[in-house]
Amino acid sequence: MSYSIVVGLEVHVQLLTNSKLFCGCANSFNPEDPNVQTCPVCLGLPGSLPVLNRRAFELALRTALALHCDIAPFTKWDRKQYYYPDLPKAYQISQYDLPFSAGGYLEFEVEPDSGTLTRVGIIRAHLEEDAGKNIHDETGRGTNSRVDLNRAGTPLLEIVSEPDIRSPRAARRYLEEVKLLLTYLGVSDCNMQEGSLRCDANINLHINGECEEPTATPIVEIKNMNSFRNVELALEYEADRQFHEWQQSGESLDEAGVTKRTRGWDAIRQITFAQRIKEDSSDYRYFPDPDLVPVTVPAEQIESIAREMCELPADRRMRFRRDFGLSAYDAGVVIDQGPPLADYFEQVAVTCGDGKLAANWVTQDVLRELNERQIGISDLPVGSRLLGDLLTRIAQKEITTKSAREILVRLLSDADEAETVNTTRIDAIIQERGLAAISDVGELEKLIDVVIEQNAKAADDVRGGKQAAVGPLIGQVMREMKGADAGLVRKMLLDKLR
Repeated sequence: MSYSIVVGLEVHVQLLTNSKLFCGCANSFNPEDPNVQTCPVCLGLPGSLPVLNRRAFELALRTALALHCDIAPFTKWDRKQYYYPDLPKAYQISQYDLPFSAGGYLEFEVEPDSGTLTRVGIIRAHLEEDAGKNIHDETGRGTNSRVDLNRAGTPLLEIVSEPDIRSPRAARRYLEEVKLLLTYLGVSDCNMQEGSLRCDANINLHINGECEEPTATPIVEIKNMNSFRNVELALEYEADRQFHEWQQSGESLDEAGVTKRTRGWDAIRQITFAQRIKEDSSDYRYFPDPDLVPVTVPAEQIESIAREMCELPADRRMRFRRDFGLSAYDAGVVIDQGPPLADYFEQVAVTCGDGKLAANWVTQDVLRELNERQIGISDLPVGSRLLGDLLTRIAQKEITTKSAREILVRLLSDADEAETVNTTRIDAIIQERGLAAISDVGELEKLIDVVIEQNAKAADDVRGGKQAAVGPLIGQVMREMKGADAGLVRKMLLDKLR
């Protein structure tokens, strides 16, 4: 018995605006002081009137265009009505039948370097306001639940995918690509811990049985997933659970006429648990919001936003592979770090003329330095052009890679001591420390003869087939002659010992 997994994702993105969607309250994360970022509008007090945040709408338009959506020339606002303690108005301002965008797609590789693009359709992307937050006592002591309305009214962009995703792994990669796109566009900080990026997953199975048509299990919506890894784990668990439930039932799982259910994800026990039957759109009693005018989007505005958009991460990844000869993995590592590091890498690569060399240094030496110092790339004292100059000397065989790393350490140390670091300083370090590449092979050969003579046992071990014994000999030569190339030293040592 086989089955296929069918997944659709609803991604809620908090937009990076200064104020909320329909009022002037601050749009910022504030876990310490509840209910201080509120006003009559987001508290739902009688007589208060909402006013649309223009910046939020422009950020939403930018995202929709990047997702290849069609932009509606006319869009309106609707009231989605339900009662919950964190929704003071007892309705949420959202969009129902006339969203501002629809019909887009996102392409990505599920497995890097596979050469196969997966396309996931975007049903719609629409704007809505967020609800507040219920804070429950999870200690079991039975104290009161509390409500924090700081988040009520913050601008959310909901991106609803087609059910085109066929595996938990593909769902995770889709989310990673969405987050990367949003980061490059500058529309959200995508901090899942602070609730800036949230995801609900809809999953069911198409089971191939004796019938010609596959049997479809009821759709389950999974909530409470606070990381991409948890989304993947929750979908894996839910697929197994639905299949085992179908096997045990022997009949249709939909006897009560339930077409959609909601389950939560318990990250500690790594299981999903039943929450409620999912409402249909009719249960929300949508109707147009009478306090907000519709929005018309002229073609000139769409064209203006499209012209101002940055190069999208998928396009930049392909360009790095094409123009700089990077592998899919290297290009992915550079791009996934965000626009500032990608800009830094590109300048290094252009300066030194060797994309692969630049990628190796940026993804290893530079990232390690950033992690150790706990800083961003803009705070690294060695700029992209200076690193490019250093790598140019490696490419032109003026210094070895080992010497370049020693120079980089010295440049960083000088910068920490408020010394000037530039190309002239690189020349001075090479001169001071004797790090210029050795071009006199005869001098190197004499040193190798001396090292072999002084280390007779290690030399005999190498002659006897112990290749690892050549390491200490190489190290001794390199200590005596810093500008020597390690590969050349190894080759000359082995040739001598043979």
